[in-house]
Amino acid sequence: MISAVAEMYDIHPQTLRLYEREGLLTPSRSEGNTRLYTDEDLERLEFILNLARDLGVNIAGIAIILQMRERMEEMNRQMQGFVDYVRTEMLSRMQHQQQSPGLVPLSRPVIVSKRQADAREQSVRGKAQKI
Repeated sequence: MISAVAEMYDIHPQTLRLYEREGLLTPSRSEGNTRLYTDEDLERLEFILNLARDLGVNIAGIAIILQMRERMEEMNRQMQGFVDYVRTEMLSRMQHQQQSPGLVPLSRPVIVSKRQADAREQSVRGKAQKI
């Protein structure tokens, strides 16, 4: 409840209402419309209070930081999904290769420096112009 949370963090209940109006916190509501704060809400509140009290960040700055944090978490989830996909694909190919020993494995990719790539591109352009 809002009064318990306000007392626990030594802030005024209006501060919690302000954070909710600004979209920084979104506690759930009971059937009687009482705000109910989850552990996740309290962790988020602690982060907000740390930004406001200790670092002097204003509400607009807090909103931006929270948005950036959420985007980073989403990108991290996407990256982990990609890593999982690559791992699964590699394991599948290794198993397939073990089951079909007569196949010749693909060669390793060649790493080319930017200077080498630029030289090759110039060479290709020069040949194209001659044609």
